[in-house]
Amino acid sequence: MDNVIRVALVEDHLEIREGLSYIINGTPGFSCEVFENAEVATEEVSEKDFDIVLMDINLPGMNGIECTRLLKEKNPKLPIMMCTAYEDDENIFKALAAGAKGYILKRAAGDHLIEAIKDLHEGGSPMSSAIARRVVDSFQRPVVTGSNYNLTARENEILDLLSQGFRNKEIADRLFVSVNTIRTHIYNIYEKLHVQNRVEALNKVGRKHYSFFL
Repeated sequence: MDNVIRVALVEDHLEIREGLSYIINGTPGFSCEVFENAEVATEEVSEKDFDIVLMDINLPGMNGIECTRLLKEKNPKLPIMMCTAYEDDENIFKALAAGAKGYILKRAAGDHLIEAIKDLHEGGSPMSSAIARRVVDSFQRPVVTGSNYNLTARENEILDLLSQGFRNKEIADRLFVSVNTIRTHIYNIYEKLHVQNRVEALNKVGRKHYSFFL
């Protein structure tokens, strides 16, 4: 039993949960225990000796990204890999910022699941090819300065703080303004850049979001 890789699977969808756990439990050298929601997983995973956590994002109640953050706070060395249908930039980078070391898509998980778990257990950072491409692309987009979009000095300042990982409340405190004022500035930034979220905004103006990879 010492050589068995113990996997905690956090997944609310019954068929997917049964399918993934069947693959894991059916592979020699692996075992899987399932959790239907993040609240239970946050408490029980920390109390048990799991080697790997396989985490969905869209969970009832607390989402998988927040659950990842809480589990990493309790056990920073615990390897967590997202297994999700989401492949947008914002979820990818939020998950990595929360502490996930891998990110695979459910549609490709069946064929590569065990290989990805082995890779994660051995210190790797497995990602589906579509996710890896997005991460690479985020660093290879042409650098564009905020001045090209008529951003004000304050808007550029806020973008810099966003790139460092500060939240709206933290930015408001640093700039001695209200959170609503920061939200208004961010809305104006999005409008000028024609983007929908902070990851797209930072990518568009060429700001590296280092905090997403801490």
